[in-house]
Order: sequence, then structure tokens, then C-alpha cells
Amino acid sequence: MIDRTRSLPITRQAQIVGICRGSAYYENEPPSEPDLKLMRRIDELHLELPFAGARMLRDLLRAEGLAVGRKHMTTLMWKARESEVQVFIFQFSQSKLTL
Repeated sequence: MIDRTRSLPITRQAQIVGICRGSAYYENEPPSEPDLKLMRRIDELHLELPFAGARMLRDLLRAEGLAVGRKHMTTLMWKARESEVQVFIFQFSQSKLTL
């Protein structure tokens, strides 16, 4: 897609491909080890309780002694969708189960 070794400037390559220039420079940061552990635990809890949302999962994790906020919980759920870790989560539409 974008080749940094070519003589064609990255700005022009991004324009040809049809993406914004900032996206060409952005490098996704992999999740940290504690976040990966939390995502695995969220996956386990979600398989046990598929109806549980971010707030209920947060409360369950807090009961286990893991300090996590609802917003961080939501962020982890979204990161899990983008990473190799397969976590079953609900989208905002509660009627559809997605990977």
C-alpha cells in the first residue's frame, strides 16, 4: 500500500490510494501485557455471561480485585476487536453478537 522506500512522496502515495496523509504515518501500538490479560479475562466473563455489558463486566472485574473503569473497559473491548485476540463483544446494537 504505502511504500516508504519509493521515490514517490508519502503524501502523493496517500493521495493515490485515497487515504488521508496522517493515516499513512500512523503506526498502531500493540496492547500492553496487563491489557492483554484483562482482555482475556473479559473474554472468559463474556462467554459465561453473554448479556453482560461494559458496566457489569467492570463490576465483576472489580469484585475480583482488578481495578478497571468503564471507559477503559470499553476501550479494551474495542481493541480486542482490532487485535488478534478474539473476544466476543456486543456492539452498541444489543441485538447483534459480533467478533
